[in-house]
Amino acid sequence: MKNDYNDGRPVDTNRNTYTFLYIFTGVVVIAGIIFLLRSSLFEKRVINARILKDEIALNEHLVYSDNTANAKSWLWEFGNGDKSTQQNGSYHFKKTGDYIIRLTVDGNLTQQFPVSVKDSTPTIAADTLITINGPTQGIVNEQVRLEAQGNARIFEWSFGETGRVDVKGPTALYTFHNPGTYFIKLSTDKSRRPVYHRMRITNPDSTFANQIVNPGESERRVIDDIRAHLQAIANGGDFNRHYYYLVRRYFCGDEKVTVNLEDNGESKRTDFYSYCMRLTFGGGISVDEAQVTLKPKSNCSSMLSVRQHATTAAPEKRPR
Repeated sequence: MKNDYNDGRPVDTNRNTYTFLYIFTGVVVIAGIIFLLRSSLFEKRVINARILKDEIALNEHLVYSDNTANAKSWLWEFGNGDKSTQQNGSYHFKKTGDYIIRLTVDGNLTQQFPVSVKDSTPTIAADTLITINGPTQGIVNEQVRLEAQGNARIFEWSFGETGRVDVKGPTALYTFHNPGTYFIKLSTDKSRRPVYHRMRITNPDSTFANQIVNPGESERRVIDDIRAHLQAIANGGDFNRHYYYLVRRYFCGDEKVTVNLEDNGESKRTDFYSYCMRLTFGGGISVDEAQVTLKPKSNCSSMLSVRQHATTAAPEKRPR
């Protein structure tokens, strides 16, 4: 302790106290700097990555990016065998489903992202109350018939060509004037949402267009012709071509002609459209014989009788 003099009087200044404060402050500052340096140098690294959406449509791209500090390498795995080493990018899935996207940064940091890929076409699954029955293919300028199944009071059909309601009622008859794929919409007062039915419309095949049964045609030739086209459908041939050839040539455009079917000794009855649809999906069917019954004073057939049996192995599908 040292005394200074002010106007001849002693004053106690205690310089050691100030010196101690200076030293203490310096130590605190240095400790803070060391702590900050240590935190920045030894802090555990974490991935800073993301995907734009965890639910996308099939026609959308998955957008992904990573901003991990000081990262040098990236490996994105898309859950289906495909990979990317880009830091940021986009990816297009070819199939719907649920996938787990995994990112590995610098070989040891990993993070996973679940992604659901949905069908991008309009929902055509049947409503819980209303369903649609009818063909899925048709010909330009030929009438198609669709039927609604379910309890409702109001039925409104939009076939996609006019942009408006085309038919009202549970049964819809409509003629398309342009080829294409149409999503036919049915709205009712009972269904929670519209019900859709997809239909493909093509131009007539000029080889088979506008043909009818000739009165002088032999019975054997008719039997062989019908059997050959039914067998082609069973073998996976072009359904549209063979089906509508038979409808036009022998049934005058009526797809609901009665079919009496003998299948492995069992007798069944159905309509022509339903029979052909089961035939094309059944596989392993051999058509033995097919005969038609003509309407009185007409070249149009009112009934088709078919005898067939199941083969031991499904036939090889022909290219469509």
